Amino acid sequence: MARAMFEYTKTVLKKVSFDTKLFCKELEKAVRRLLPAEIEELKYWLVQFITDKPQLKDSLILLKA
Repeated sequence: MARAMFEYTKTVLKKVSFDTKLFCKELEKAVRRLLPAEIEELKYWLVQFITDKPQLKDSLILLKA
C-alpha cells in the first residue's frame, strides 16, 4: 500500500507541475504522508524531474526541511 502512495504522489506531481504553487502544495502533502525512505526516494526523483523545469527548483527546499 505504501508503495502505491509513492507512485500516486509522483503521478499527481507530474500533473500539477504546470503551476508552481500547486506543485509545492502537493509536495507538502506528500512529505506528510510518505514514509522517510520514500521521501528520500522522492528527493532523487524530484531532482531528475525538475531538470528541465527551472520554475520548480525552489520546491526542493520543502524536502530539505
